[in-house]
Amino acid sequence: MTKPFSLLIQGGTLITPNGQERADIGIAQGKIVAIGDLSASNADEVVNAEHLHVLPGVIDSQVHFRDPGHPLKETFESGTRAAVLGGVTTVFDMPNTNPLTITAAELQGKLDRAVGRAWCNYAFYIGGCASNAEQLAQLENLPGCCGIKVFMGSSTGDLLAADDETLLRIMRSGKRRVAIHAEDEALLISRKHIAEQVGQPTAHPIWRDVETALKATTRILRLARIVGRPVHLLHITTAEEIALLAQHKDIASVEVLPQHLSLHAPDCYERLGTLVQMNPPIRDISHQSALWQALRDGVIDVIGSDHAPHTIDEKSKPYPQSPSGMPGVQTILPLMLNHVVHHKLTLERLVDLTSAGPARIFGIVGKGRIAVGYDADLTLVDLKKKQTIDKTWLASLCGWSPFEGMSITGWPVSTIINGRAVMLNGELFGNPIGKPVSFISTLKDSIMDTNA
Repeated sequence: MTKPFSLLIQGGTLITPNGQERADIGIAQGKIVAIGDLSASNADEVVNAEHLHVLPGVIDSQVHFRDPGHPLKETFESGTRAAVLGGVTTVFDMPNTNPLTITAAELQGKLDRAVGRAWCNYAFYIGGCASNAEQLAQLENLPGCCGIKVFMGSSTGDLLAADDETLLRIMRSGKRRVAIHAEDEALLISRKHIAEQVGQPTAHPIWRDVETALKATTRILRLARIVGRPVHLLHITTAEEIALLAQHKDIASVEVLPQHLSLHAPDCYERLGTLVQMNPPIRDISHQSALWQALRDGVIDVIGSDHAPHTIDEKSKPYPQSPSGMPGVQTILPLMLNHVVHHKLTLERLVDLTSAGPARIFGIVGKGRIAVGYDADLTLVDLKKKQTIDKTWLASLCGWSPFEGMSITGWPVSTIINGRAVMLNGELFGNPIGKPVSFISTLKDSIMDTNA
């Protein structure tokens, strides 16, 4: 007799649009097909979720997997392996690779490289710059593209759109939400002498100060109003930006990172040096408190990792020659679960930030909630499990984390991708089966083309 389900998840506490509820999930052909008491049903595979919470698959909408171009730092295979070990089911990869992802051919090249290598589902940003500004309306609707990414201030890589004229050209081409790295390039250049004179990573938040971030955020909001284009402000770090963005929620969505919620200056720089050097920088506890308040107030829409690995040799260079960025895709969920356990936010709010929020902001098809008809991307977590982040668990090729040695309560114990359990209790199973993500905007175009 044919079994009704390929996979049955039994006895878990589900985080659904109804809230928390104890139920089973029946999965067939990669989709959720039943939710309820399915104890009498048969399945090809059964996962026992007793004493576990079942979340919609975690979506990390900001990673830098360095592929192609930097195989010693990361590859798409190693980055997605780290993702599923950390409970992440979907990643959006950034365009500052080598070559840059700024053309249709370069996007297709990344899609081709991902086939058979991706442990989780994926999509890629196209970089917005002066050379492709007028083509972005076509590029943003290509299959596998999650949107446009703009660097207003220089960071890792060669993408830069610093002046208003270029930014307006980019934002007038297309309709989808544009992801923004908001630091003012002119201020970064004029203030770099501070970092060079001090020569210590404690100078990083002084060089890249509040005004450097606030000026860029203010500029991009003004340009977004002129064009009528929604923007997504990445890795916001300052109380001043939060106060401003709260007044522009009709046109601007907001991301914060676990790093800025979990670390603060000067302590982190004194303990970890360049390992915690990133752009925008880790700031003092007053700004961290403002981020937490904004999260509680609902100003924050998304939590991403900004996974940006560099080798230890690179990070060991004297500051400020040391590169900015740290790994994070594998630790985003454990860190945030630890905050849940310590009552900094609820599990439902975490799901909104890591699943429903990204799905809503980016228009992802079939992901972001536990519901019949949705993709069977699920993350099972044990809120009582205690484990230390150590080097043996980390899968990123860079081989380190600023959170090594940290004891975490709340841990991902199983990752379900497209209806298959690819991670159970810290072990990978099977082969990489990740697929490109679909989006409402591109799906709409494809339906219209079919009906034409």
